[in-house]
Amino acid sequence: MKSGDWAEMKQICDLPLTGVFEKGSHYYPVRVYYEDTDNAKIVYHANYLKFAERARTEILRLLDFEQTDLSKRFGLFFAVKDCFLKFAQPAYLDDLLVVKSRITQMKGASFSFEQIIYRDDVPLVHCDIRIACVDEKGGPARIPSEISQTLGKFGV
Repeated sequence: MKSGDWAEMKQICDLPLTGVFEKGSHYYPVRVYYEDTDNAKIVYHANYLKFAERARTEILRLLDFEQTDLSKRFGLFFAVKDCFLKFAQPAYLDDLLVVKSRITQMKGASFSFEQIIYRDDVPLVHCDIRIACVDEKGGPARIPSEISQTLGKFGV
């Protein structure tokens, strides 16, 4: 992220809890609560995955594809296929973080996200996550064109 982007991100933090789309990325604010931390008031490593998951869920919500509707409308689910996290610095109790998400790849039955969690303009955690589309039996399924076209407008 360029240092000038942080001024924009600060304004984004004042926006709805669903976050916002801006310049091909989604920005989602996260406050660090006591429950997110260990005894040293540092965010427990697994909670960064939760922050990233919440951001992806809100992306779908903003695009009118809520998780609960996916199974009802399409008989499909999204599941994490692969994830890689690289930790640079910790976050602490009461920090205001921003999860910046962008789609980096779309395939027939999967799509990939780059998600970076920031405090101010400092990147704390870099996440590369691949999401698979699966049917009700857990097998791979093609992403419906309605969803892939909408996601394609957002990224890649």
